[in-house]
Amino acid sequence: MFSKSNLLATLAASVVMFLLGYLIWGIATVDFYESHTLNNIAKDPMNIPLIFLGNLIAAFAMSTLYGKWARGAHSIKEGFEFGALIGLLIGFGIYLVMYATTDMLDLTGHIVEGIIDVVYYGIGGVVIAIVYKATAPKSS
Repeated sequence: MFSKSNLLATLAASVVMFLLGYLIWGIATVDFYESHTLNNIAKDPMNIPLIFLGNLIAAFAMSTLYGKWARGAHSIKEGFEFGALIGLLIGFGIYLVMYATTDMLDLTGHIVEGIIDVVYYGIGGVVIAIVYKATAPKSS
């Protein structure tokens, strides 16, 4: 669980997901979400260190699961598929339940969030796969 590959993949994915998250939710989709928010519950200012910690924990969980799931097949395709499945779980599984139980976003907002999550976590999976491949023992 605390292998060199897992820890390096966790660190790399944490940084990429943190920065990508800022680009996606902090810049690119701000106006979209403002127009699809039913009840604004966002903190102002946000707690940036906790956001990074959340990304670190998510990246560690993803990297640990990926290490068991990939079984040595480390490729961009495998990484994206793995991450996209995580994004499907979070973006559609959890957020559609949230839509059914809360008044945070309208349905369009939740569907777009699901699509974004599939891509976002897919990219996180790619980073993890690349690091696992780069740190895998070399065959003789």
